[in-house]
Amino acid sequence: MTTEMLSTNSPDTTLNIVHPISPFALSNILRGSQDIQIPKLISQGRKLKQKRHFNLLTARRSIHHIVSKVFLPATVTRESKMIEAIGNQYIVARPVYSTNTFGEEFKKTHRHHKTFLDHLKECCSCSSQKAKKIALSLFPVASWLPAYKIKEWLLSDIVSGISTGLVAVLQGLAFALLVNIPPAYGLYAAFFPVLTYFFLGTSRHISVGPFPVLSMMVGVVVTRVASGGSTDSELSSNSIENDSVIEEKVMVAASVTVLSGIIQLLLGVLQIGFVVIYLSESLISGFTTAAAIHVLVSQLKFMLQLKVPAYSDPFSIFKVLESVFTQIQKTNIADLVTSVIILVVVFAVKEINQRYRSKLPVPIPIELIMTVIATGVSYGCNFEDKFGVAVVGNMSLGFQPPITPSVEVFQDTIGDSFGIAIVGFAVAFSVASVYSLKYDYPIDGNQELIALGISNIFTGAFKGFAGSTALSRSGVQESTGGKTQVAGLLSAVIVLIVIVAIGFLLQPLQKSVLAALALGNLKGMLMQFAEIGRLWKKDKYDCLIWIMTFIFAIVLGLGLGLAASVAFQLLTIVFRTQFPKCSTLANVGRSNIYKNKKNYADVYEPEGVKIFRCPSPIYFANIGFFKQKLIDAVGFNPLRILRKRNKALKKIRKLQKQGLIQVTPKGFICTSDGFKDSDEELDNNQIEELDQPINTADLPFEIDWNAHLPLNITVPAVSLHSLILDFSAVSFLDVSSMRGLKKILQEFIRIKVDVYIVGTDDDFIDKLARCEFFDDEVTDSIFFLTIHDAVLHILMKKDYSTSKFNSSQVQEKEMKFDFTINTNGGLRNRECQVPVETKF
Repeated sequence: MTTEMLSTNSPDTTLNIVHPISPFALSNILRGSQDIQIPKLISQGRKLKQKRHFNLLTARRSIHHIVSKVFLPATVTRESKMIEAIGNQYIVARPVYSTNTFGEEFKKTHRHHKTFLDHLKECCSCSSQKAKKIALSLFPVASWLPAYKIKEWLLSDIVSGISTGLVAVLQGLAFALLVNIPPAYGLYAAFFPVLTYFFLGTSRHISVGPFPVLSMMVGVVVTRVASGGSTDSELSSNSIENDSVIEEKVMVAASVTVLSGIIQLLLGVLQIGFVVIYLSESLISGFTTAAAIHVLVSQLKFMLQLKVPAYSDPFSIFKVLESVFTQIQKTNIADLVTSVIILVVVFAVKEINQRYRSKLPVPIPIELIMTVIATGVSYGCNFEDKFGVAVVGNMSLGFQPPITPSVEVFQDTIGDSFGIAIVGFAVAFSVASVYSLKYDYPIDGNQELIALGISNIFTGAFKGFAGSTALSRSGVQESTGGKTQVAGLLSAVIVLIVIVAIGFLLQPLQKSVLAALALGNLKGMLMQFAEIGRLWKKDKYDCLIWIMTFIFAIVLGLGLGLAASVAFQLLTIVFRTQFPKCSTLANVGRSNIYKNKKNYADVYEPEGVKIFRCPSPIYFANIGFFKQKLIDAVGFNPLRILRKRNKALKKIRKLQKQGLIQVTPKGFICTSDGFKDSDEELDNNQIEELDQPINTADLPFEIDWNAHLPLNITVPAVSLHSLILDFSAVSFLDVSSMRGLKKILQEFIRIKVDVYIVGTDDDFIDKLARCEFFDDEVTDSIFFLTIHDAVLHILMKKDYSTSKFNSSQVQEKEMKFDFTINTNGGLRNRECQVPVETKF
């Protein structure tokens, strides 16, 4: 037997032989095809037909010789295994391969797999080249700063640094309100991270510093820890807090920042920056949108100047809204009008910057303009005394001495700090990845963790709060021409000038203005609601993750909401693998292509063969689902059939021992019509006996279970003789599922259904061998390279068994029923005259 796929240059004269066929039948097929006029090939086929003795290798070489001489260009040798033909067709000539036969013909090369000790030795080894590589990875500035193009980049970095620095000052003041500490401390959060990131960061375009989501998360911790969980109104927005309360809040914010930095540093040193992969884009989008809602609600008290208690427990956002609406009549009109005007102008100008960014040399610095105007108006009109508005107040010049973080705060906030560390890194790495792809330079996730971790430790030690990168600030740095982190360093210089020299000028600035500026930076996050519609069209699972993440973060708060969102996301992955979309495949196009038979109208499914595909790993959670889907696909439960047959076999044995049954060439003859057998319920031992393989060795006859059985013995007929399991998408199999899979295979094998597994890699089979999966029933010969190999093997095997069964009748009728494919792609039956000696 051999399998060949023959192709001519014309698409209309293509002959595909997808079933096993003898060389003698080849000439008949070609003679019967009116579209192929190849006398030379036919004549050589006739010469082959005159020979009465041949073997498989001779047949394969003969057909290959014919194909290569007639169909192929002269430049192609007949030894070719894969021949590229003209046009979009190709010719393949190879044997049918099981995994074992393929391994015998093609020996695998020996590969040395590194052990843990090998990796440890490599890690601990030292050389000058390795030391240089480590130094450059720890201090990326050493790789790009010597190549800095002063004439081309310096002016752009200066312009970008000044613009980014002004935005950083305003965002630092505004986001400090989210942390529930005085605005002056926001300047420290905008200054210190830039210094360390300049030396340690791998991204050249992001601007590190305060980020509203992280500020909100730190503010929740500050509210809970600094107030001892109290929700009294003494911590309201406009209450005059004494120095001890302020110091306590600053200490909590700084300690949380240091702890989150330590966590980031440890994750980077241990090279486990991959942890961020558990935060998908859908999760980050839904989480940041929910955080934007939290920021919006938290700023209402500053925009309306209301006494709103501090809440940090789940459902806190609803409690804040309730408090706001119950006091709405106490709104400070001056703060409300000012903040609304600022919001409208900022949103309008930002829209102009977005629409005309290609025409504007630099984005309009609307935050700076509105801050200058609002400060001047507030100071000139004395808003604080006339209207009682809340202002920034005292802005002490210079830096404050560093502090030692509180260990008690560490113990109370380790969970919150871990969430802050992960979210901060995820946002920064996402933004950095966008710019690295745009400008084609590499970034290192683990080094980014180290850089952000040290930045947060440094910032927390000087009374700042946790930061990452604000999307708007990084956008300003990149859009104004920033080429490297030199722009970031210059932005820190602008913040430094404000801290040590001109910070007092911002004392008359209203807090409602800062709140409005903070909300103005949320436009991009709030626009992420449009993701719901896009995700619903693309992937409903991702859409569900977005929605549930948003709900969790809104209802449970940012800390618990993030944990619940990650858990739900992982649950969707388990759900998708636990309930995979299994399918039954069939031949499409009369070639070696097999697709889901429900998706195509013109398909061919070999009689008695079922091809079942599982598109996911098989493990303890889905082995039951896999078995049920397989039973649904084949249409019967093999265990039930096995028990029925064993039970029927016991009855037949009893009849045979009593002499009540005779076997004739036409079937069974029962000599008694009054035979009765009890169908009482079986105990466990008897059930185990029924699950054993069917053994008819002691009977003087063979039983055809699909034929008519004597008396009232009924066993469901099984037309299936071969089952192919497509495991090309099964990436792993755990020990628990191995036992379940072996039991399934044994049940099919015991009812005379041959099982084949295709598409697995060598590691998969090696693992089965290590786990002692194979035995006398389930052998390693069931594995084939492809579905087509298994199908052809089945057809060859069934053809051989059929010819062997009919060997006594070949003198009367030397006809062989063969399946072939004609030149127009249709399936037809052909009766080929085949001599007795050629039957397999």
